[in-house]
Amino acid sequence: MKDLTEGHEGKQIFTFALPMLIGSLFQQLYNTADSIIVGRFIGKDAMAAVSGANPIMFLLTSLLMGVTLGFSILVSQYYGSKNMKKIKRTIDTTYIFIFITSIIITIIGIIFSEPILKIMNTPDVIMNQSKEYLIIIFSGTIFSAGYNSVSAILRGLGDSTNPLIFLIISTILNIVLDIVFILNFNMGVNGVALATIIAQGISFIFSIIYLNKKHEVLKIRFKGLKYDKDIFKKGLRLGIPSAIQQMLFSFGNIALQSLVNGYGTSAMAAFGAGTKVETFISIPIMNLGAAVSTFVAQNMGAGKLDRIKKGVKSSLFMAASLSIVVLVIFLMFNKELIGLFNTDKEVVDIGSRYLMTVGPFFIAISTSFMLTSAIRGAGDSMFSLISSIISLWAVRIPASYIFSKYLGVNGIWVGIPVGWIVGWFVTFWYYKKGMWQKKDIIKNS
Repeated sequence: MKDLTEGHEGKQIFTFALPMLIGSLFQQLYNTADSIIVGRFIGKDAMAAVSGANPIMFLLTSLLMGVTLGFSILVSQYYGSKNMKKIKRTIDTTYIFIFITSIIITIIGIIFSEPILKIMNTPDVIMNQSKEYLIIIFSGTIFSAGYNSVSAILRGLGDSTNPLIFLIISTILNIVLDIVFILNFNMGVNGVALATIIAQGISFIFSIIYLNKKHEVLKIRFKGLKYDKDIFKKGLRLGIPSAIQQMLFSFGNIALQSLVNGYGTSAMAAFGAGTKVETFISIPIMNLGAAVSTFVAQNMGAGKLDRIKKGVKSSLFMAASLSIVVLVIFLMFNKELIGLFNTDKEVVDIGSRYLMTVGPFFIAISTSFMLTSAIRGAGDSMFSLISSIISLWAVRIPASYIFSKYLGVNGIWVGIPVGWIVGWFVTFWYYKKGMWQKKDIIKNS
């Protein structure tokens, strides 16, 4: 566990984010390995099937992950105020919530995968592959949710190193199983899904063993878990706006995916490859934002507002610097990056135009992400929801639909940075207004 309420602000954020960055690189490594193996050894249709299924998977797990984020912020704020009793109660309540919700999501995911795929205009040629992939993935929801919740709790307590270790184990195992199931047993996309849930399950088991041996406060005793109604309400208060935000983001991805689907499997594969590249390169930004949330939450618990502002300024500088690097990479290697996933000329051309379109505006999304992460860490999760509705639903999706009528699939790409820019202006204005400073989640707890 690491106390982020003392020491140099920028250095604390960077050193805390570094293990998370390495961990996310490993996570994206096995996600990327899935795509490369599928695209190269199974084919374009299989890659499109996986790409088209992912938004549905994210949609149904976003509620779970969003609420878990709320409990993680609560853990951080209690840790900042040194209230160990409340930390234990928060963790117990989180475990109970995760277990029950995972079962519900598994059932919903298995039943409704095919109807949602049909709504998304999924081509008939890949329908069965997408459906079977989702059924296997949703069968392992408890493993992915369990691992992610344990990691979130550990990060809330300032421990970003051990989640990295669990993830490295999962990544290596996932890649090995991909190769075995796909190349040796010819299991297709089903092998990709099965490899993923097995790797996540083993990682979850390792995390439980670690917690039970090393952390008395974090120890999982299913018999002695205590539900705290007040903490549950606080966690929901923090988590539900984040969950709704992620669900709306998922619906937005589904809306964009549906629009892309209308342009055929080449566009679908290109969009899948482009978003994979974008996600991979966004890893430092996402982890820096996660570190900022924990940093702000702990310092809110300790009542150190001046320290929070200094930390946010440092994070903005780091995010802007990383954005410049991303732009250079996209401009110089766009075709090569898409070619990693699929060598089809049409896929490469469409995907490279995607990267060239969004790359110059990456600084807008990266710096606004720092600010929303800080605001969320302070306990103001409602703003992130409002900002997301404005930038995604009021601007990005309508813009993509409008531009696509005149520019085809390239018009979809143009709408994305338009939403980013509007979101940046809204977020910057709200942060400067300072309402987030008045949030006091743990008062009288």
